[in-house]
Amino acid sequence: MDWRSAVSRIFSVVAAGGLVGWYLGDALAGIAGASVLVLLFWSWQIWRVENWLRDSSTPPPDVHGVWGDIVARIYKQQREAKASEERLQSTVDYLLQSFAAMRDGVVIVEAGGGIRWCNEAAQTLLALRYPDDVGQAITNLVREPEFSDYIHSGDYAEPLVYASSGLVKRHLQLIVTQFAEGDTLLFIREVTDRVRTEQMRRDFVGNVSHELRTPLTVITGYLETLLTDPEKLPRTYVRALEQMQGQAARMENLLKDLLWLSRIEATQGQEKHELVDMAALLYELQDEVSGTFPGRELNLELLCSDTIRGDHRELYSAVSNLVYNALKYSKEGSPVIAAWRKEGEYCRLDIRDQGVGIDPVHFPRLTERFYRVDDSRSASTGGTGLGLAIVKHVAAAHDADLGIDSTLGQGSTFSLRFPATEQSSGDQGHAEAGRSQTPHI
Repeated sequence: MDWRSAVSRIFSVVAAGGLVGWYLGDALAGIAGASVLVLLFWSWQIWRVENWLRDSSTPPPDVHGVWGDIVARIYKQQREAKASEERLQSTVDYLLQSFAAMRDGVVIVEAGGGIRWCNEAAQTLLALRYPDDVGQAITNLVREPEFSDYIHSGDYAEPLVYASSGLVKRHLQLIVTQFAEGDTLLFIREVTDRVRTEQMRRDFVGNVSHELRTPLTVITGYLETLLTDPEKLPRTYVRALEQMQGQAARMENLLKDLLWLSRIEATQGQEKHELVDMAALLYELQDEVSGTFPGRELNLELLCSDTIRGDHRELYSAVSNLVYNALKYSKEGSPVIAAWRKEGEYCRLDIRDQGVGIDPVHFPRLTERFYRVDDSRSASTGGTGLGLAIVKHVAAAHDADLGIDSTLGQGSTFSLRFPATEQSSGDQGHAEAGRSQTPHI
């Protein structure tokens, strides 16, 4: 029954009361009496519905008219809501049971930072107590500066790996995911073995590279001595000795890169205080290229004069690796461009070439150590296979992003995007730095 039918019934009852009153000689009294009966009936219906709403566990009242329709709709919505709640609760219980069975720690944190739930693994790894710590701020219970800074930063694009304090030293990895209305899901995994293995690998590479330099230096010295007067040696010996000297030089370059990469990894977490003038660095590299690659061009496009907070040697090695790769894999006569410009809150360096290009399928692995896109081509250039690995680690040490854009047959662009420093030189000297430098080398 809709509201129109209910109103029609009310008017019908009032009209009937008026007729009865008119028949008895007082129509107004009849109308008043009928109105009172309608009010009493509706009040009784409302009272029954209100009592049922207060205690919805009881069956719905048997009310009539429009109130019956209202109760039916409310009852239907209650059943649907209850069914949805049961399904949701079942899903939540399943998730919590799954989280509880995980070997990794799981903590659910409310929007205000208080702990809502955690599993046993999280209690062990973070020294939490459930349910005693429910409602407590997670940063008040886990008193690790790196942990607190990471939680408060709001930037969870990369997981945090930190060393926990206490009697048992652990390395933990923290992954943060935000969901629902400001709630946060923390995943904590112990990565002590992985960190130790990685440290052992770095130590091994560094130590072996260092130990190999001494015998390699002796071998190289004797080869140079023997080849000082090649006319006294048989021709077959000269050819063999020259090949040995070339391979010894290649191995020496490889050891230098390995040692340099180990040094960068060892200092990666250290704060950088030096302000590096990237424009001056590019000019310095331009002079070096003129001697190393005669007849080739390194063009500079300096559109800003901002400085970068970092390590000059590391930045120079990263940029020079990108430039040398561009020169090696591009044709004679095609220039390589180094562009330095401001981009919002960042400063960006682009190294562009018109070389052979790289298939995008190789992008994810380009910065792996010793990864070769084309073994034959790489062997002909004499590279060590560590150049882009060095670039990646230097970028990470300077909070920079490494970008790659390449098309086969059309060239490549390698980009380094650095956070702008507060002490950047800004617009000072911008007119001079802003012009494009394209010397013929």
